Amino acid sequence: MKLQKLMIGALAVGLALGTAGCGSRGGTTQSTGGDNSGALVGIAMPTKTSERWIKDGDAIKAQLEKLGYKTDLEYGDDKIPQQVQQISNMITKGAKVLIVASIDGTALSDQLDAAAKAGIKVIAYDRLINGNKNVDYYTTFDNEKVGVQQATSLLTGLGILDNDGKETGKKGPFNIELFAGSPDDNNATFFYNGAMKTLKKYIDDGTLVVKSGQTGFTQIATLRWDPATAQKRMQNLIASSYSNGAKINGILSPYDGISIGIISALTASGYATTALPVITGQDAEAASVKSIIAGQQYSTIYKDTRELGKEAVTMADDLLKGKTPEVNDTKSYDNKAKIVPTFLLQPVIVTKDNYQKVLIDGGYYKESDLK
Repeated sequence: MKLQKLMIGALAVGLALGTAGCGSRGGTTQSTGGDNSGALVGIAMPTKTSERWIKDGDAIKAQLEKLGYKTDLEYGDDKIPQQVQQISNMITKGAKVLIVASIDGTALSDQLDAAAKAGIKVIAYDRLINGNKNVDYYTTFDNEKVGVQQATSLLTGLGILDNDGKETGKKGPFNIELFAGSPDDNNATFFYNGAMKTLKKYIDDGTLVVKSGQTGFTQIATLRWDPATAQKRMQNLIASSYSNGAKINGILSPYDGISIGIISALTASGYATTALPVITGQDAEAASVKSIIAGQQYSTIYKDTRELGKEAVTMADDLLKGKTPEVNDTKSYDNKAKIVPTFLLQPVIVTKDNYQKVLIDGGYYKESDLK
């Protein structure tokens, strides 16, 4: 999943950062028309209800300030008008770069137009901003791969695949249910498409059975990634499709918070915490990693947001210094107005078997964090 204020004048002629392709951080230096040391960078995060966004915001702020820039970090509390106003305020304050993790990827066009008019560059952070050409760069993880990994870990947990990804010959049938992310988040469709591409074969041949029949994105989407919404839907699924005593063997969940809501519904419906279905997740949030260690949630997808934040900071720093930001994808991320130059990072499947090596030895958590 690097923005600078371009000064009007001869030195600005010919700059084309907004349509940059693959660049090099050691590449051509472009004139900024002034000294941007101490410049203001606006950081707009969507919510504090997920621990990952708090970590992301704090890390980006600290890294930018270490480089000598001023920052304005705001959280939108999952309220679109609030985030719109926060970004408008950042523009008014004279920010030269905006790093934006949007609540709704289609709701910021006026702000993007205002930023472009003021010479401010916009980096979309982990969530693509759609429908406007004034998104200059995007940094995120390989989101379709996240979906593939979620589906793969579901198949592994059910025993259909072994740890090397090879088919074991188990044909089930296994009862599964599917959850997707928020329909206003561009990433949610990438996760869904990657997962369904992986699961389709097994649904088609009857190895996997979705008893509810709900497989379409709009049927299984979870607005705002809300755990309570997921919990209610899980309760309804149990009541409508499993009231005859049939058991759910696996659940595709796109996010750890949703997984927690699902687990709450299952345990309230009589599932023992030691006999839950195979449940996936994403973001390696501490509560869900603890659940994985306890044998409740099966897996999560770890996205090292330290590296994502570092990439956004590097992009912003490059732009403020007149350099062309590095990207490694110029084809995948069409926001309906342009292909947005993107830097992709790689996600990792985490289970009880490897959480120690990946999360603790890797320094993301201390062992005491997961007690």
